[in-house]
Amino acid sequence: MPQIESLFVTRLYRAKLSEFGETLDQNELKASCYSIAEDDEAGQAWCLDNGYSGYTSYASLTDLAWRFPIFADMVAALDAHVAAFSKDLEFELDGRSLKLEDLWVNILPEGGAHSSHLHPHSVISGTVYVSMPEGASALKLEDPRSGRMMAAPIRTKNAPRNLQQFIYVKPKVGEVFLWESWLRHEVPMNTAEDERISVSFNYKWE
Repeated sequence: MPQIESLFVTRLYRAKLSEFGETLDQNELKASCYSIAEDDEAGQAWCLDNGYSGYTSYASLTDLAWRFPIFADMVAALDAHVAAFSKDLEFELDGRSLKLEDLWVNILPEGGAHSSHLHPHSVISGTVYVSMPEGASALKLEDPRSGRMMAAPIRTKNAPRNLQQFIYVKPKVGEVFLWESWLRHEVPMNTAEDERISVSFNYKWE
């Protein structure tokens, strides 16, 4: 009798940010994101020069935790979420720890998108969702084996979720998603009239 088992599982962590720490005021968080975007001339210039639709502080401001207290509260919660995910992943940290490397704001207007990418040199990456209007893009995750499938046929439309090549996950406001930083992901075009706002981050091992 043939035996088939699943190997090398890719994990996605999803939870309410408020599972650890106090519930953050979403209106204050949204206002803080807009305040950063408005004042960050270097970030605005980078987005313009690089053809980025909307705004990101990734190339300009990533130390948000000391700029606004609400981001410091967010980091305190994220530390706990990352520790829980690290435990699930069975990481042997060898007396070291996973620490926040950078934290940045993303604002995608209608028609904006963020192409497929990964986060080199980090261990765990993720996003907290601040504003997800009706029609806002889901997160698209790619099977990490895609580049090695070569001549393999595509999967059937009704293939089980764990065999699909791409997975779309619809976030809710106040949720945090975590994944290992090598996992390729993207944000397809935002079809909502309002802006999709999120805060992304990387954790490194040190």
